[in-house]
Amino acid sequence: MKKIISSLFLFFFLISGVKAEELAENAESALLLEVSTGKVIYEKNADKKLAPASMTKIMSMLLIMEAIDSGKLNFEDEVVISDNASKMGGSQIFLQTGEKYRVQELLKGIAIASGNDAVVAMAEKVSGSLSSFVEAMNNKAMSLGLKNTHFDNPHGLESENHYTTARDMSIMAKELLKHEKILEFTSIYEDYLKKPDGSSIWLVNTNRLVRFYEGVDGLKTGFTNQAGYCITTTAKRNDMRLLSVVMNAETSDLRSKDTVSMLNYGFNTYKLDILLSKEKDLGEVKIEKGQQKTTKIFIDNDITILSKVTDDKEEFSYNLNVEDLKAPIPNGEVVGFLEVIDSNGNIVKEVDVIIKEEIQKANIWTLFNRVFSLVTSGVPI
Repeated sequence: MKKIISSLFLFFFLISGVKAEELAENAESALLLEVSTGKVIYEKNADKKLAPASMTKIMSMLLIMEAIDSGKLNFEDEVVISDNASKMGGSQIFLQTGEKYRVQELLKGIAIASGNDAVVAMAEKVSGSLSSFVEAMNNKAMSLGLKNTHFDNPHGLESENHYTTARDMSIMAKELLKHEKILEFTSIYEDYLKKPDGSSIWLVNTNRLVRFYEGVDGLKTGFTNQAGYCITTTAKRNDMRLLSVVMNAETSDLRSKDTVSMLNYGFNTYKLDILLSKEKDLGEVKIEKGQQKTTKIFIDNDITILSKVTDDKEEFSYNLNVEDLKAPIPNGEVVGFLEVIDSNGNIVKEVDVIIKEEIQKANIWTLFNRVFSLVTSGVPI
């Protein structure tokens, strides 16, 4: 009966409308933002330092994904479970000392079941020791400008000097979302971890909204007596991705209610317009002493504008600033920037301009033939 009541309770949250003043009524702290623009749509006590519980694992997963994307680590790499990892308390996936798992298996255990033993094993794999990994977590927090965050561990079990804020949590979650592969793990509702002895452990996502709310594909829940019920959630609909943070609600149902109310408000109230796609070339620029004379340039990311669904579409203009280019130039090199200018003449956004191919330096014969061709054509040089 309890499960039925809880499901009906959640269903009510999903279908009911909400006003801005009714958002996050049950959370001590909360924040809602649109990911591509970084625009904060709603906030409540967003800079209050609170215990994050297992939302801590967002930073841990960020460091793991950075190690994978940099080539330092591979999804198929083997991890041997240490005695330290196997003895972790709290939520766990029951790893035993000496067992061997692949990185992707342990990442599932972290993302789906919030395994403290799995995150300790991965911390030791990435940094060599737990203390070195925690140091890397705090260094990453500093590099992201998170002034109200400090970590004592990679899992979120209670510790006096372990805290963050809803705003800081949204920033590190937004950074994690740059590694899109992580969503293939956080979006799984249930799966099985096959153990070396042939038995299996059932993994079920602690974020029930993955199953019950359209568009949710991550990220991480948390609970301790100190932190209360917490959740950082992301959902995508109609090319718009929202990210919400709820900290210190009294029950898991109430953290879901606050999350759903914010997501409903965001999707019902705002729209995302793509002003300029990163796939559209902006023209060609000349290359000095390159194997080729010109190359096409592109913006690094789509230019998007967030506005209310009731607002009229605004007109924008662009100002392109590109450096003088000289070979060699690596693929993906930033070669300038593009300014987005609103109808009042204000610069509202600035994005990097890149090239999408490697430009090699021309050899002496190529340069000689180029000059000779100009001479014989009669073009002044």
